[in-house]
Amino acid sequence: MSRERNIRSMENAYVRQQEHKKKVSHHRKKRLFRRLALLFILALTISGFLVSTLISRASVLEEKETQKVQLEAKLEKLERQQAILEEEIIKLNDDEYIAKLARRDYFLSDEGEIIFNIPEPEAKKEEEESSH
Repeated sequence: MSRERNIRSMENAYVRQQEHKKKVSHHRKKRLFRRLALLFILALTISGFLVSTLISRASVLEEKETQKVQLEAKLEKLERQQAILEEEIIKLNDDEYIAKLARRDYFLSDEGEIIFNIPEPEAKKEEEESSH
C-alpha cells in the first residue's frame, strides 16, 4: 500500500513568495523565542536578587528586634535602680534616717541608749542583700 510519490514543487513566483514568508516567519519566531528566553532569565535573576535581599534584611531586622527587647529590659532595670537610688538620696537628707543607719550599721547610740543586736531570719537577710 505504500507507494512512493514523486512530487515536485512548482517553480513560480507565488511559491517562492510563500517560502520567503515562511522563512521570515520562522526567523521572527526564533528571535521572539530568544528575546522571551532572555527576558525570562533576566526576570529570574532580578527576582533571585530581590528574594536574597529580602531574606538578609529580614534576618537583620530580627537581630535588631532581639537587641531592642534586650535593651528595653536593661533600660527598665536601670530605671528601677535609678528610682531606688533617688529614694535613697531623699532618705539620706533626713537626719532621723541617718541616725537609724548609724545605729544599725555602726552600732552607734545616743546617750544612755543600749544597743542589742538581734539576728535576722535568713530570708529577710537575703532580701536586704539583693536590694542593696
